[in-house]
Amino acid sequence: MKHTTNKSIMNRPGPDTLLNRELGILAFQRRVLAQADDPSTPLLERLRFLCIVSSNLDEFFEVRVAGLKEQIRANSSQRSPDGLTPRQQFRAVSETAHALAARQYELFNKKIIPELAEHGVCFIRRTHWNDTQAAWIRDYFFRELMPVLTPVGLDPSHPFPRVLNKSLNFAVELSGRDAFGRNSGAAVVQAPRSLPRVIRLPEEIAGCEYGFVFLSSILHAHVGELFTGMAVQGCYQFRVTRNSDLFVDDEETKNLRQALQGELPQRHFGAAVRLEVADNCSESMATFLLAQFELEADDLYQERGPVNLVRLMQVPDWVDRPDLKFPPFVPALPARLAKDEDIFAQIRKGDILLHHPFESFQPVIDFIEQAAADPHVVAMRQTVYRTGTDSKLMQALIQAAQSGKEVTVVVELMARFDEEANINWAARLEEVGAHVVYGVVGHKTHAKLALVIRREDGELRRYAHLGTGNYHARTARLYTDFGLLTADETITEDVGSLFTQITGLGKAGKLKRLWQSPFTLHSEVVAAINHEAELAAAGKPAAIIAKMNALLEPQVIAALYAASQAGVKIDLIIRGVCALKPGIPGLSEHIHVRSVVGRFLEHTRIFYFRNGGDEKVFLSSADWMDRNFFRRIETGFPILNPKLKKRVIAEGLKPYLRDNVQAWDMLSDGSYRRRAKRRAKAYSAQAELLALLSR
Repeated sequence: MKHTTNKSIMNRPGPDTLLNRELGILAFQRRVLAQADDPSTPLLERLRFLCIVSSNLDEFFEVRVAGLKEQIRANSSQRSPDGLTPRQQFRAVSETAHALAARQYELFNKKIIPELAEHGVCFIRRTHWNDTQAAWIRDYFFRELMPVLTPVGLDPSHPFPRVLNKSLNFAVELSGRDAFGRNSGAAVVQAPRSLPRVIRLPEEIAGCEYGFVFLSSILHAHVGELFTGMAVQGCYQFRVTRNSDLFVDDEETKNLRQALQGELPQRHFGAAVRLEVADNCSESMATFLLAQFELEADDLYQERGPVNLVRLMQVPDWVDRPDLKFPPFVPALPARLAKDEDIFAQIRKGDILLHHPFESFQPVIDFIEQAAADPHVVAMRQTVYRTGTDSKLMQALIQAAQSGKEVTVVVELMARFDEEANINWAARLEEVGAHVVYGVVGHKTHAKLALVIRREDGELRRYAHLGTGNYHARTARLYTDFGLLTADETITEDVGSLFTQITGLGKAGKLKRLWQSPFTLHSEVVAAINHEAELAAAGKPAAIIAKMNALLEPQVIAALYAASQAGVKIDLIIRGVCALKPGIPGLSEHIHVRSVVGRFLEHTRIFYFRNGGDEKVFLSSADWMDRNFFRRIETGFPILNPKLKKRVIAEGLKPYLRDNVQAWDMLSDGSYRRRAKRRAKAYSAQAELLALLSR
């Protein structure tokens, strides 16, 4: 029996029907950490996943926990959508994060380090150095480390130093008097940022193929050399994480770039939000450090190992052991582009779909580079969110501007942690005469769009690239994304209108094909969901499949609940946080949520609606979150070519619904259970796509 559509369902679901965002983010980190615990993952990649979790947690504390602490300090009474106060959220987050960190170091010490040693990759602890190793390390300390160290003794004339965000430091307990007769009980030593956190020993010294020692171990062993005549009673690593959100008043700022340039240096010294110390740290020193950073006991993380695991991310790259890494692959070129170097001629023949990283990002680079060099191209426009510090695309845009083409670049200066790179590119583009705009005040430009205007047979013709991922060649090898190269007149006209809207002033015009935030994307998504509900209520087949990074927006969740109640079959592939509760009878029993975590970061956004048999498939830069719908410029673009539409379904959706290797099923309480293979043959979506598409 079909459910009927519940017309009275609220536009915003109640707190008891939503899950907490912060806890959902930490649940995702547990799934990433599971990759480090998976014996089927190559060993050095397991180390890398461990480091990725540390990096993700850093950002979580810098932004999300920092935000909670600001709310607590302001005595905010605002509750999260699931009904928790800021203090309640913080307590839950603290408990979960402490357990996650403990599990992380347990894996590091008990599994990954011992297993690496079995394969000739050794991290040699200070207590295990032999005489030869100790002599080499002592020489290294005096040659490379001691000259750049600045110990700071703590007394009235030497106050506690300003400690940079996420820097490695040592708190030293001392006894005795120094050269001036001072009797200071403590000092701080900051590890130089210029030195790597692990040092490779010569093979003959290490006694294994790849032998590493931690910089912290070297400094710990020789810290007494910095305090001649005094006795070191204790030496403890510590690391502080600070609030790294940038605040720029949109209404008061006259020049966003200048304002950001002034704000960026302060990121290193924001309010402290977390203190990490080594597990050997004395209680008195831990208490002292907490007081210095104005933190509470809940903010203390005592780690059983190096407090800066992120810096071990480089180790897999230093170790030449292909057998301990993912097999290499060569992204394929679409057959049409492999035969003809003229990319515009190929686009004129019909739309070209690119599926990264399985297919090469090179056609996107070729598209921009050929346009920059083509005398028939009169204008180029592109959005830039993240592009890296060494970008061929940006170099091509600079060359295009130098050659006299009309080049317009929408540079998003507020792309978190990429602000500095984007500021530098904006300055370089302006120097060569490109039109550089910083988007729209109050709205980040997150859409991935490039437009080329070319004169052909006396008329202007538009070509466009629209994507789900950034114009970033490196991440295009690590993230899954789709891109579309098209000369379709309605789509390219929409892209042109959108650029005019961003760079100029005036009311938003109606777009023919694109869904756009903050104007139509939300309403179109809700309308498409409601349409499926109406079809189901009428007894017709109805289905929704959506793939994205996050699902949080309450009205969309309410629409999905209503659609489920109407009998719509809904499959959601949500990599990260999901606030919707699946599988609850009478509310969401027809909704299934899964998360796929594997070699590549799942980044594609795909929205599929059965639409009575006339299937709608949209690709998008946007997740289903408040910020994407209402505070960003985003696009959703349709796949109109029937063959390409089938490709998106066959490559972007069906394999992920079938995956029983890297898929996790979400339960109604927000927990996740790894998909059981049972008797079915093992099937990994990413592995299958690699075999199908790459060379």
